[in-house]
Amino acid sequence: MSRPTLWSTADLDEDLADAVDAELSLYAQQGQNPAIYDQLGAQIEQLEPLLAIQQHMAALAAVPDVVKSFIVSFHQAILKRDLPSITIFYTTTFPKLTDRFYSRTEWPEPETIAPLLSSNEATEDQIHIFLVLYRDLYYRHVYSRLHPNIDDRFHSYENSCELFNYLLNSPSSADDQSDEPAPVDLVLPEQWLWDIIDEFIYQFQVFCSWRSKVKSKTDDELMMLADGTGVWSSYSVLNVLYSLIQKSKINEFIVALKEEQEQGREGARSAEEVAKSISPYTALPLYRTLGYFSVLGLLRVHVLLGDFTLALKVMDQVGEFLLGGSGFGAKANKSSFTALPTLPATHISTHYYVGFCYMMLRRYPDAIRTFVTVLNFFQRMQRMRNYSGYERKDQYDQIAKTADRTLALYAMCHSLVLPGSPFTRLDDNITSTAKERYGDQMGRMSKGGSDALAAFEELFLYACPKFINANSPPYDDPDAIALLLTADQPESGEGSPIPTEPTQRHLRLFLASAGAQSPLSTLRSFLHLYTSLTTEKLSSFLDLVKVSESDQEAVEEAEEEAVEEAEEEAIQEMMVLKQNSRSLSRIAQGRSEKGNDASPAGLTVIGTLLEGEMISTSDLNFVIDDNTIHIAESTVGRRYAGWFIKNTERSQRVLDEIRGSPLPVFKGKVGQKQGAPGTVAPGAESVAINDSAEATQKKAPTKTVAWGGAGTRTTLDA
Repeated sequence: MSRPTLWSTADLDEDLADAVDAELSLYAQQGQNPAIYDQLGAQIEQLEPLLAIQQHMAALAAVPDVVKSFIVSFHQAILKRDLPSITIFYTTTFPKLTDRFYSRTEWPEPETIAPLLSSNEATEDQIHIFLVLYRDLYYRHVYSRLHPNIDDRFHSYENSCELFNYLLNSPSSADDQSDEPAPVDLVLPEQWLWDIIDEFIYQFQVFCSWRSKVKSKTDDELMMLADGTGVWSSYSVLNVLYSLIQKSKINEFIVALKEEQEQGREGARSAEEVAKSISPYTALPLYRTLGYFSVLGLLRVHVLLGDFTLALKVMDQVGEFLLGGSGFGAKANKSSFTALPTLPATHISTHYYVGFCYMMLRRYPDAIRTFVTVLNFFQRMQRMRNYSGYERKDQYDQIAKTADRTLALYAMCHSLVLPGSPFTRLDDNITSTAKERYGDQMGRMSKGGSDALAAFEELFLYACPKFINANSPPYDDPDAIALLLTADQPESGEGSPIPTEPTQRHLRLFLASAGAQSPLSTLRSFLHLYTSLTTEKLSSFLDLVKVSESDQEAVEEAEEEAVEEAEEEAIQEMMVLKQNSRSLSRIAQGRSEKGNDASPAGLTVIGTLLEGEMISTSDLNFVIDDNTIHIAESTVGRRYAGWFIKNTERSQRVLDEIRGSPLPVFKGKVGQKQGAPGTVAPGAESVAINDSAEATQKKAPTKTVAWGGAGTRTTLDA
């Protein structure tokens, strides 16, 4: 049922037209009288609100009735704190209406739908916060389906600030008579809360990338950017995330949960009791979930800014709780699946950014283990496409894209780890999938040389996060902006200055690290052939002695010097090999200290994400003694237990599928009467059974060969 209009728009149009005509005729009769002109302008200004109301009413009349009903029902569900209804409206109804009515256009503006929300049950504050939440959905739709302009970028930032200010600085209720902030009485599903944090960081990332392109800006955009230097600043985004973490006390909550878990089952408090004992904000799932997602958002923001160490540092408590030991071969932390949200998007995104941090810090074993964990999780998720909350295709496609980028990072780390390393055999299924998807690039990366660097660059640019500049261009300085607008594009190639684009800077650092490992595969192949050899022979194998043969006398004089230089270069490559044969890792073998989680395989997780100890990542070890290289090769035994367990599970799945499949339909030919093809005449089955029994009795004698070929014996079936 549609709401009745408060006044007739036709009458309003007629009255407005009559008033304007009367004033214009009066102005034409009086001539260019300034007093009359001012009076006419004042009357027109009084009519402008009526024009705005008329426009809003016309826009509201154009909204489909099903959309109006959805907005009213959505508002009522939020007022009543009906979480199941809110979840259905958000995850199902809103996307369906978007695809049906607004796939290429904007949703109605908040001011347009505001008259639908007036009711006796809702206060002005409740209507206001619903409009703020509606604007969040409105601008998210603009960013995902349309092209946002500068007004959309600025207004989405203002709406985000208004939402977070409401959550963090909401005053106490009227009963308390206090100006101190208090938790808000609001219930939202976990998926919406994650989308709020995720979209907040995404819009910040997109704005920073758009802001750095000075030459594509118009004069009006340059003026607005000069006036709004604080819009989407790194400080404001970090301030919001840190404030949510501090307000929710999520780190203290996780520490308290861990202590309760260590005390055992007897006398242990539940998660809700622990939360209530910490803070009234922690006791509410809204703030607890927002604090948890803010930590994951901080990880992402610090990675986008290029601070990988700080990104892992903020995950000290949450990282151990989320990743725990389950991703590294140790026993899983069961509390993480009950006390905190376990959305697939958070799981995959967190492992992606943590693994990327490890890769940029050259901790390839930890990066590989992290990637293997999340890729195994995604493969299990693919078998259940109707995962809770991810029935929508766009959400699943986003997760699949992140998983594919993770697979590309795994392919790079797999190529950077030396051959023969036990970390290249963590999971054969993931390695096979990576070779099917990126087999050409992995082949080039393993060979080394310029082709390897080109393959590394290709995969890095595809799989890396979209880095951003923390600082804005100097839009408030007209001279500096004019200089940037007139500057020519820097030439690419060797000898060019260091690139200012953040992604190119990180690519340059990564390629420098990967390029240093290019000659190691050839060096390692020679070392595998010997148990000891001299540096002179090794340098000759590597073709490091480069002396011109044009002048024999010069060759003889410079021979000793060239050989010494070649030996020094060979020793330098040996030191690079030694350095790349060791890595800092959170995993220790054969340790069982107090407080560490040890797996049945003997692996132990050490401390936080930044901690660890040096381990060997190669099966080849050597020492250099007086220009003689002594080589020792260790062979890692195959883990038969894991191989048998994996194949046993596979056989069990095949057996279950066979048992669950229907029995085949009998298609007998013996005794079948002529008729329709594929049909069996009545009594034919019994005839077939009798004929087969007679054939069994009249079966010819068979010959059986004894073991060893000692002779043959003839047996007759009874």
